[in-house]
Amino acid sequence: MSGAASPAGQGGRFPRCVLFDLDGTLLDSAPDMAATLNRMRAARGAAPMELADVRPHVSRGARAMSAAAFPELGGEIGPEIVREFLDTYATELGRHGAAFDGIEPMLAALEADGACWGIITNKPEYLARALMPGLGWESRSAVLIGGDSLAERKPHPLPLLHAAARLGFAPGECVYVGDDERDILAARAAGMRSLVALWGYRLQHDDPLTWQADAMADAPQDLLDPAAWP
Repeated sequence: MSGAASPAGQGGRFPRCVLFDLDGTLLDSAPDMAATLNRMRAARGAAPMELADVRPHVSRGARAMSAAAFPELGGEIGPEIVREFLDTYATELGRHGAAFDGIEPMLAALEADGACWGIITNKPEYLARALMPGLGWESRSAVLIGGDSLAERKPHPLPLLHAAARLGFAPGECVYVGDDERDILAARAAGMRSLVALWGYRLQHDDPLTWQADAMADAPQDLLDPAAWP
């Protein structure tokens, strides 16, 4: 799919190309992550964590979630724990989480307008790709780039620039939507407009106002209004 796929007069109410983060933006994957961490904790004789205590750490990745689950390690999360997390998570993948409320109507509105959308995540590509069929997105997402797909990952702009080039869009024609500061940093470095998904995962001290995104939205339903997009 290219930037020429939707010429003037065919749609155009929404941005022509929207790229999304996955966890905490399109997908409420915290329940899958909590199940993963609680299996790891149970193997060590520890009580389960509450979902509310897992949720703020999800967008930070496997290492950060493991550090929250095992504070006694003082943040020293070795590769063996990350591998255990990923192997366990692979068996919980898509079993508990779902797309956030309002995501499907928003994606449908983009598609009806002739817009193109895709996913750029720091999750390993094989895990992100395994989620697509259960969500019905395997043929709808025009591009899927994981954290290990390229030599760099967010907040580096390379994944965003690579996605835009594959789809035939200039960076300035694209909007990147994410719930973490690294998403906004990546978009700015790539020359893309950015939008903060305020419904996503954040630590208590995070202040999206300081991220200097081009726009913010409280809920996916807000993005049914073309005026909400930057």
